[in-house]
Order: sequence, then C-alpha cells, then structure tokens
Amino acid sequence: MANHSKPAHQAEYERKQHKEEMKQQVISFVLMILFTLIAFAMVMFEVNSYFIIPTLLILAVVQVAFQLYYFMHMKNKGHDMPALMLYGGAAIALLTIVTFTSIIWW
Repeated sequence: MANHSKPAHQAEYERKQHKEEMKQQVISFVLMILFTLIAFAMVMFEVNSYFIIPTLLILAVVQVAFQLYYFMHMKNKGHDMPALMLYGGAAIALLTIVTFTSIIWW
C-alpha cells in the first residue's frame, strides 16, 4: 500500500499558509464591520451631506475590494480569467456611468 501523505515540511508550509490566509480574512472582516459602523454612525448623527456622500462611496468601494480580494479569492492563482472579467465589467460600468453623467450634466 502506497503512502500518500505529504512530506512534513510541505504540510507545515501549507499549515502556515492557511493560518496566514485566515488571519488576513479575519482582519479584513473586522475592518469591513468597522467601516459599516462608521458609515452607520455618520448617517445616524446626520453628518453634513457634502462630507458623508463621498465618504460613504469610498467606504463602499473599499469594502467591495476587500470582498473580491479576500473572500472571493481573486488574489489566488488560477483566478485570472474570472478576475479579468469582473474587473473589466466594473470598468465598463464605471465608464458608462461617467459617460451618461457627463451627457446629462453638460
């Protein structure tokens, strides 16, 4: 019967990688909760709309980036094509919004 277990150094390396990835996901999750609480507090305390709207948009973009990068594993190898399609679609959506906003306001 063949032994299919991994060498000890490879198992240790994978364990360290998994531990590091879990640490990054927990930190990202905590930051997203913090950003949500900040956004909620700003709305609850009726912060000036000239400040709150751009801040909420920035917090939303950062949270989407965290979601894609850490929780959707877009940083991992082998996710090149899904990442390209996702980021390409986001770029086209942004260009469309900027184009129609420019047409309407000018």
